[in-house]
Amino acid sequence: MKKLASIAATLFLLGLAACSDPAAETSSTGPVAWAEPTSKLDGVKLTIWAAQNSNTVPRKVVEQFQQATGAKVEVITIPDPYEQSIQTKVATGDKPDLAFWQPTASMLTALNAKANLQPLDDAPWLSKMDPKLRDVTGILNGTRYAALVTSPAVIGVYYNKEVFAANKITATPANFDEMVTMARTLKAKGVTPFYEMAADRWATQWWVQVQLADAAKDGFWDRVNANKETFNSPIVLNAIKRYQSLIAEGLFNPDIKTAKFEDQGDALLGGKAAMVMQVNSYFGQLQAKADTATLDKRVGFFPISPSGNIGTNIPDQSNALVAFKTGDAKREAAARQLLTFWLGPGYQAFIADRNTVSLQTGVTNPAGVPKALLDVHAALATSVGSMQSLAVANPDLYINLADMIAGTMTPEQVAKATQDQFAQLAKAAGTPGF
Repeated sequence: MKKLASIAATLFLLGLAACSDPAAETSSTGPVAWAEPTSKLDGVKLTIWAAQNSNTVPRKVVEQFQQATGAKVEVITIPDPYEQSIQTKVATGDKPDLAFWQPTASMLTALNAKANLQPLDDAPWLSKMDPKLRDVTGILNGTRYAALVTSPAVIGVYYNKEVFAANKITATPANFDEMVTMARTLKAKGVTPFYEMAADRWATQWWVQVQLADAAKDGFWDRVNANKETFNSPIVLNAIKRYQSLIAEGLFNPDIKTAKFEDQGDALLGGKAAMVMQVNSYFGQLQAKADTATLDKRVGFFPISPSGNIGTNIPDQSNALVAFKTGDAKREAAARQLLTFWLGPGYQAFIADRNTVSLQTGVTNPAGVPKALLDVHAALATSVGSMQSLAVANPDLYINLADMIAGTMTPEQVAKATQDQFAQLAKAAGTPGF
């Protein structure tokens, strides 16, 4: 039922432009005014929707913005699966002022950005952004709808350096096959090689997506978008089957079906598992559990792909925010002002609080940014796009994979269900060939 509800919400959103609230349609049309970051906003209350893994991200900025402007800002945690929950809410007319959102074209389409989101084309912070990152994401059909606040995520492997050292592993693997061989060696020594969180589901797709990195580089998603290849093709199906076989081989935690996101951080930091396939938001969890010295001592990162160390970039919802058209011009302006503050006078304190990489050429990295996070950011330069970045629609691959892990779907059923939903979403979005 949850899968059907998420599909229905997405399809409903794609048709919202024709029947949405007229006030919401017109309140943010044309050039908009950008207030000074610290202009007074006494009596204004804003809401920010955030996921479990992003609800602490705005803490420092919110505190400073409230002090500077007099506004009240409430951060509301939306239950997982975050994206589906938000799509369902927005489809029923429930909107926040701002929300963390995956800034890829497919996910902006899923929100019907033109009807529901404020354009941010003239945002005052854009001139400060690193030119290499300014236009990497957040844009749909030539209009900018998302504000990037942290380095776009890269799918890769976080590993426990002490576990590697204790088992005489002196170098990270050079490709996916080498990683599997290493995992088997660790398992033979009584070490849990990989830790997965199938109960929270959303990270299961990373294992398939890294196996598609070479294909993505070769234009696979372009062919999928043109309906010339599908999720049923051997390229995807074999990746799904291999993921299942690695689980069946016992290379993952025994409690994979019930393990959650929070458990992944404890497992890696505590040395209960050697590796975790994850994205940047996972490192945010690690930072909440340990200081930089501990992280530098225990945690490393390497990108991985079938042919080498190629990362798969996937700007996720913890990397960016969108501002909604609510029909309240005062609140819409205040939401833009919060973004201007965040990426203006509040930016240095924000990245220092998060101990994360700066996206602005005039703002240096904090001294305490962990080395693993710098390695993740460095992997962006040679990375390839993920399904979310390059496909015209974002089907529930992760939900289907979690069902496979739970034993209720086969790899073939995962591929078919994902393709069926993708085709439905692509057709609803007006994609040629569907």
